Amino acid sequence: MHIAWGSFLLALLVLILVPGPDFVLVTRNAASGARWGWFAAAGVTCGLLVHASAATAGLSALVMAVPGALIVVKVLGVGYLAFMGVQILRHAGSGTAGEESAPAPTSRRAVFFRGVLVDVLNPKVLLTFLTLLPQAMDPAGDPMPQAMMLSAVAVSLFATWWLIVVPSVGWLSAFLAAPRRKQAFERCCGGALLVMAGSIALA
Repeated sequence: MHIAWGSFLLALLVLILVPGPDFVLVTRNAASGARWGWFAAAGVTCGLLVHASAATAGLSALVMAVPGALIVVKVLGVGYLAFMGVQILRHAGSGTAGEESAPAPTSRRAVFFRGVLVDVLNPKVLLTFLTLLPQAMDPAGDPMPQAMMLSAVAVSLFATWWLIVVPSVGWLSAFLAAPRRKQAFERCCGGALLVMAGSIALA
């Protein structure tokens, strides 16, 4: 069985390093404290695992075969990202001097499930598995074990990336101790989510 590991890992590395909605969510929460970053990272990893499992089981291919289903996923994803972006901007805009620009997260469950939803409702993640996995597989081999192996590697590498990102945000927390800096950071995060929602909508 010959799997194209070189091209697969290279493409996966590029996807991991390019910031997306999950990166914004994880870094924003990690800036409020490492534990919040870990909960967000666990959520997006579980969301990624949902797509990996679906791709392995062939469910993603079924969604792609029904155009209406993909449109529903896309609309939900765009709506959720836009909602989060507006919420972040609204909180950031309410800050005043001497106050925090946005409330720190208080619910571990809420942070975790936001992470899950960000990846589950991101059609680009769905398309990533549908395009990367088949290209790396050996046509002559059994597709199921290959899909399982490639999906496991993808999820593991993304999880490893969060192990690097979350501790690295510690310096950002100190930098954002000043309310104005934190307010600017929150606005950048909210704006980035709105831009990402727009790019997905236009894709």
